[in-house]
Amino acid sequence: MEPLRIIPLGGLGEFGLNMMLLEHGESAIAIDCGLMFPGAELLGIDLVIPDISYLVEKKKRLQGIVLTHAHEDHIGALPYILRQLPVPVFGTRLTLGLLGNKLREHGLDRTTDLREIKAGQVWELAPFKLEGIRVTHSLMDCLALAVETPLGTVIHTGDFKIDNTPMNDERFDFQRFAAYGEKGVLLLLSDSTNVEREGYTPSEREVGRNLEEIFQQSHARLFVATFSSNIPRLQQVIELSERFGRRVVLSGRSMINNAQIASDLGYLHLPDGVMIQSERWQDLPHDQTTFLTTGSQGEPLSALHRIALDDHKSIRIEPGDTVVLSSKQIPGNEKTINNLINHLYRRGAEVHYERVSEIHVSGHASQEELKTMLQLTRPRYFVPIHGEYRHLVRHIQLAQKVGLPPENCFLLEDGAVLELTRKSARKVGSVFVGRVFVDGKGVGDVEDVVIRDRRHLSEDGMVLAVMAIHQQTGELVAGPDFISRGFMRAEESEEVMEQAKKVVLETLRGINRETRTDPAELKEEVRKALRRYFNKKLERRPVVLPFIMET
Repeated sequence: MEPLRIIPLGGLGEFGLNMMLLEHGESAIAIDCGLMFPGAELLGIDLVIPDISYLVEKKKRLQGIVLTHAHEDHIGALPYILRQLPVPVFGTRLTLGLLGNKLREHGLDRTTDLREIKAGQVWELAPFKLEGIRVTHSLMDCLALAVETPLGTVIHTGDFKIDNTPMNDERFDFQRFAAYGEKGVLLLLSDSTNVEREGYTPSEREVGRNLEEIFQQSHARLFVATFSSNIPRLQQVIELSERFGRRVVLSGRSMINNAQIASDLGYLHLPDGVMIQSERWQDLPHDQTTFLTTGSQGEPLSALHRIALDDHKSIRIEPGDTVVLSSKQIPGNEKTINNLINHLYRRGAEVHYERVSEIHVSGHASQEELKTMLQLTRPRYFVPIHGEYRHLVRHIQLAQKVGLPPENCFLLEDGAVLELTRKSARKVGSVFVGRVFVDGKGVGDVEDVVIRDRRHLSEDGMVLAVMAIHQQTGELVAGPDFISRGFMRAEESEEVMEQAKKVVLETLRGINRETRTDPAELKEEVRKALRRYFNKKLERRPVVLPFIMET
């Protein structure tokens, strides 16, 4: 019997890029295909997606991509990756609805094979038999996956928490997890996001109670910013607005699109007379208006960010308005969010955010829920997924506390290969993985060296050295002239640049005619000489770009 191979192509040791590969013989399936939003160090990069070179080399093996839910870190890379891997994509109705909107934007909606699945449905992708199991999360229509393989059952939890009072009454399916536990689970792959948090994650309805207090206290316009995919949160804000006699205005492209899709599919109920078109809100009294908007992370192009800077085409914050940032601060966004909050306060708003108000709950399981998952499934082997390295370590420690032997717990990172047989499990090396940068319409054409250059330019600036050289003799005909950006103020640079000219002239005198008549060689000599000079004179290292014209 051939072994089962578990290969994470993204999402282990990091947040985002979730993609897990299961291989048996000449067949494979992938679970999720997510993106990552770039940190501040990735200058100019819009998105980061997994490098699927390993899959492209073996694309005939891939039977399909199965999605657990519709968050960006689980579906966001598909519009880019499906161009290289045109395979069937499986997901629930809401997941495919939100994905379909992305595919339309990329012109892929007519060519992609989307196949709807439901919780409790069993289907085959030979040699695998799969079942979706209902879980609760911060989004509706989310699944864990039970994958029956020739060697045993693998359970992938997706993102989950155990919410016993979910907004849509789609409850966490204890019974199916327990049934698989009774039958025998070979391997559990479980969400590690909140493993550092003790106890239980509160229900989504807790947010509703706290939002209700804010609605009661607000006597002017109310702005609620949250993730546009958080349909349960949108529903609560809409219902509260109806109860308090407010009309709801949707602001932000993704907010409008996702609300419309969720409504069309029956996941979001929009009461008659509550929703109004954005251009009609000016006719309403301030105490009868709620704005549902994007921008809870302070994203520069989001609706709330533009509103906070008085840069929105029609909406302005006024003294007395209330703003609610109903989401968790994503690590790395703290400074951006703090700046947003400061701008809102400057315009006289009362701001509620995570550190001062209970207006958000996580969609991920805390320690007691993670223990429950382990106890329900009783896996033989365990691999923590979806988290940074410390989260994976803590989750393994938690698993051992509930009785799993240390030798049966495996800490994997992206590219690591776990091989399972009927009698054993072991790491057997790794495959190539990496990250592909999306910059505008360019996918993968921005490499690490480009990022380093951008960082270099942002830190030290640039100096362009322009000169004309006689093609045959190598004699200097004109220049050198200097143009600098981000390096020095013009009034400060005159003396420095005058000396830089002397450095270039000395360099030209010190090299032979053959080098002077070779533009590539001459550029390198001038570049090295100027870099040495700027470093010695100013202890700065600008990007030096010699421009040689031949006459």
